[in-house]
Amino acid sequence: MKESIAILSNYYPPEKGAAANRIEQLALQLQAQGYAVQVICPLGNYPYGKLMPNYKGKFYVQENQSEICVKRLWIYPSVSKNKLIRLFSVLSFVLSLSLYLCFKKTPHKVIVQSPPLLLSFVSVALLRLKNKKIILNVSDLWPLAAIELKALKSGSFSHRIALKMERFIYQKAYVILGQSNEILTHIRGVFPEKPTYLYRNFPNHGEQILDLKQTEKQKIKLFYAGLLGVAQGVLELCQKLKLPANMEVHLFGEGAEKEEIEALLRDGHHNNWHFHGMLDRQELHKKIQSFDVALIPLKTRIYGSVPSKIFEYSALGFPALYFGGGEGGDLVLQYNLGWVAPVGDYEAINAKLDAISGLDEAELNELKQAVFSTAIAEFDVEKQLKFLVSQGVF
Repeated sequence: MKESIAILSNYYPPEKGAAANRIEQLALQLQAQGYAVQVICPLGNYPYGKLMPNYKGKFYVQENQSEICVKRLWIYPSVSKNKLIRLFSVLSFVLSLSLYLCFKKTPHKVIVQSPPLLLSFVSVALLRLKNKKIILNVSDLWPLAAIELKALKSGSFSHRIALKMERFIYQKAYVILGQSNEILTHIRGVFPEKPTYLYRNFPNHGEQILDLKQTEKQKIKLFYAGLLGVAQGVLELCQKLKLPANMEVHLFGEGAEKEEIEALLRDGHHNNWHFHGMLDRQELHKKIQSFDVALIPLKTRIYGSVPSKIFEYSALGFPALYFGGGEGGDLVLQYNLGWVAPVGDYEAINAKLDAISGLDEAELNELKQAVFSTAIAEFDVEKQLKFLVSQGVF
């Protein structure tokens, strides 16, 4: 009989974005290692801020996705800029999840995703009461990231409460997975005795063949695909990038800045910019096959953050133009995955664009092949998970 394990997450496909993809990949890899996996998450709503058609009018849905049992609980979805409405949305799922954990049977082993910090705090507290083995999966450091994004004031009452919640979940977890070495360094600084392991957001695209063809292509195609939120700074990117004449940019995504971006691109000064909206993952990958360079921006350097796009697109053969600072930039340089510019330094970023514009198609294809080969050799999600299983993490 297969050993059972549960994953508690705020996101899961058919929701879009890196967070949903990351949790799905973890579930599929655990399943491949012989576990019976169940995922507990909200009714599908992200990133639209409203329930997807299949979930409207429902409080609980249980479904089978690739032989993984997915249990979806009620949430009041919202992407409102009003902090009180967003808080109510978070609390609605916290309530649903609390009731579920109190009255429903769950496996002994439970992976808790953090952030959201409040959700992980409540989950860890309730799971400890039931003596569960808690594996904490930390993808960003909160409240530190909130301070760096100026969403929270350092030393405020909310900040002090968030710090207590953060330390609580580290203390009560059996083992902690961190998405970056910076995250692990931070956690070890608080609880040096706590078992911690690096767990990167490596993708699994299956068997991939990089099909590079010489064409009479006129423009170098850059693209950004992901959340159009404040942290990514895509609106500012649209305002400040100075594209060489032989370049164009394609944008894919959904989020708080979407309407402003669409309005800006209609102003008559962005003829080489194209907005495509949100596509599902397979459709996106098909759409970008003929593109050249992945844009990976962050508006502010966030300690601990390593965008999964670095691994996602290098495994498809796309070099990156990265300007997010920190460990992400170090990885791009270490593995020769593209170009790095200081976060927010648009003079340096535009200089990189000029350098890229001077590459001919043969040079771009050579770079793509090198990036693809490095990613296949170094970013092996199956090998990574097998190691963690061998260490008794799960």
